[in-house]
This record gives sequence, C-alpha cells and structure tokens, in this order.
Amino acid sequence: MKSPYGVLLADVVASGRQKRLREILGEALRRASLAHQKKGWIRVPYAITAGDEFQAVVPHLERLPELILDLRRRLRPLNLRLAAGAGAIHGPVRAPVNRMQGEAFVRARQAMDELKSGRLHKYPAFTAFRTGNPILDRSLNLIYGLNDTLLRAATLKQWQAMEAHFQKQSVKGAARALGLDESTVSRRLSRGHYWQIVETAQTVKIVLHSAFSRLPSRRQS
Repeated sequence: MKSPYGVLLADVVASGRQKRLREILGEALRRASLAHQKKGWIRVPYAITAGDEFQAVVPHLERLPELILDLRRRLRPLNLRLAAGAGAIHGPVRAPVNRMQGEAFVRARQAMDELKSGRLHKYPAFTAFRTGNPILDRSLNLIYGLNDTLLRAATLKQWQAMEAHFQKQSVKGAARALGLDESTVSRRLSRGHYWQIVETAQTVKIVLHSAFSRLPSRRQS
C-alpha cells in the first residue's frame, strides 16, 4: 500500500445566518489557497463545490493538523466543520477538485456525515477523521473533540491575542501589536487555551507521521 492522500472537506456551520457568505468565503479561500499552496500543504486551490462547502487535497497527511488550525483562524468568525479522509485518489490530482474520486473522498464524506448527524460524540464537535484505521480514528476524534471544546470556549479578546501570537510568534510581539502589556496577553492566551490548541496540532502531526511514514511514497501526479 502506498502512502495515502488526505482530503479535507469543510462547510460553514449555520451558513444560512451569514450575509454575503459566498463572497466572504471565496475571498478568504483565495488567500488561503495562495498561502497553503506555497507551504505545500495542498495540491490544488480550494474550491467551493456546493453552497458553503469546499474541499482540498492534502499530499502529506501529517500536514492536516496545521492546515485545520490555520483554516480555523483564517476564516474566523465563520465556524467550520472540517472532515478529513485518508486513502487513495483515482487518476491525476488536478483542478477541479470536485471531479476527483477515490477512497480519501469517500472517507472524508463519511466523517462529515458523522459530524452533521451528531453520531461522533455525545457533545458538539467540529472536526472528524476517517483514515481506514479504526483505532487511530477513535484516538484522533477524541483528541479533536476535546480540542473543539476548548476552541468553542474562547472569547473574542482571547482569539485576538491568539491571532496576534500566530502572527508574531511571541508574547512580546503580540503585546506590541495589540497595544497591551505582556501579562494581559499571556493571561488571555492561557485562558483561551492557546497552548493546548497549538500542542494538539503538533502532537497529531507526529501521530500521523508515525502511522503512515513506513508506507512507500507515491509518485507525484
């Protein structure tokens, strides 16, 4: 078996309440596509495939956690459901993404259906994985179920502090950008569970790399 692709399927929660959603989403995804393709996180630009839904192909599964976190912060205040599937993709990987097929797409759709139906957990969650390994899936879905609970609790001021730290990569730089003292920013980061959220992405990246690194690599399409 060759190293699988990742497919990320996303939609906007409560999209009917959002004014000018298609316009706002389209511009945000245009910017995200440029940044994420430059980093090598996605193979083809994001494409809005139906209403408020969009998809991406991720060539390296271990980049999914970084991608999930970056999409959440870039698209705020929109709240996203994000469903990741791992597996083969039939044929060449090229735009448009909605014309490609394979088990990675099937699994991403299954994960999205679980999110929407509420079958995944007994509490609200907005991230799900289907990798073809049930034990791995259960572990990842639990981790992200807990992570989503922390994300949902963050206030606007805490998110502002987290975004500033994402941009500046230091408490001192974030404090300067926000015009606040360092202790205030540090407190908002802690109360917003910033360090747990970042560590989740770092840890799941290691888990995915460990789970799939021994598989032979694919030839790039």
